[in-house]
Amino acid sequence: MVDDSYVGGVARPAASLSGGEVFLASLAMALGLGEVLQAWAGGIRVESLFVDEGFGALDEDTVERAIELLERLPQHARMVGVVSHVPELRKRIPARLEVLRGDHGSFTRCSLRHRGADR
Repeated sequence: MVDDSYVGGVARPAASLSGGEVFLASLAMALGLGEVLQAWAGGIRVESLFVDEGFGALDEDTVERAIELLERLPQHARMVGVVSHVPELRKRIPARLEVLRGDHGSFTRCSLRHRGADR
């Protein structure tokens, strides 16, 4: 069961969650699990989390909410790597490692821009 505080704390079956709700809940659980593991492991830091895809199946509003959540994470908390083909993420994420197709195989390109700078 899920305690849905958005609709007044009504409990509903987890199977009734939309795809976007499942994605956001999974992201929240992964971030929380990192905190729990650190506490149980006697101070060993979980320094990175990778989100593989997931964004492609979301509507625009849910993509926006997920990006805002990731942007609000404290810079010192952990690195979050996002694997995605969603163009909006390329515009919003300032540090990227892109894997591109070339004539002789794949290659990588790194890019870094300051927040708020033009693309």
